[in-house]
Parts: sequence; structure tokens; C-alpha cells
Amino acid sequence: QVQLVESGGGLVQAGESQRLSCAASGTIFSINTMGWYRQAPGKQRELVAAITGGGYANFADSVKGRFTISRDSAKNTVFLQMNSLKPEDTAVYFCYANGIRTHTSYFEDWWGQGTQVTVSS
Repeated sequence: QVQLVESGGGLVQAGESQRLSCAASGTIFSINTMGWYRQAPGKQRELVAAITGGGYANFADSVKGRFTISRDSAKNTVFLQMNSLKPEDTAVYFCYANGIRTHTSYFEDWWGQGTQVTVSS
């Protein structure tokens, strides 16, 4: 069993910053990509940012220049630093990881339960 636990969500004012953290635990042999998705009410879940084990990161166009992503691979942890937050960033943010449980396993997608981020204007 693999668990992803997010922390750091909450209510902030527009223009402020917030940092999300996510730690993966359980039977994990290796994690390739870790990242964050978000889902606003009435909208589809969308990729916010992701980072590979080699440190390559990609971002949604809507957050480029405002959000950064980093990870501590030794601790299977990923962080999302969100700056200059806007009301349209309001959503439930889900942590994501793609990895394997043993050296003979297939790659799987693992998801956290989500953390609410609300940006007031």
C-alpha cells in the first residue's frame, strides 16, 4: 500500500503565497514523476506542475512564473510553492506520483486525498 499525504492548504488572500507539501509512504521501490493536479468546482482535473526524478519540471501555462515545484527524492516528498495567488487558483490540489513498489513491478499512479486551496479577492 502506498499513501500520499498532502499538507499546506487553506485560505489566503489574492497576491499571497502558499506552500504545499506531499509525502509518499509505504512499499515504494522507486518514484519517477511526482506532481500536483487541481480540480476546481465544475471543472476537470488539470495538471499544475510535475517534476521527474532527474529534476525536469513542467508547468501549466496558467501558473508559469508564479509556481515552482521541487522534490526531496530521498524522502519521497514533493513541494509546490505558489506565489502571487489569484482567485482562479482556487481548487482542490491533489498530489500525484508515478512509481513502482518492487523492482519487478509495473509503474503505477498514486494519488493523495487532496487539499483545498482557496484564494479570496
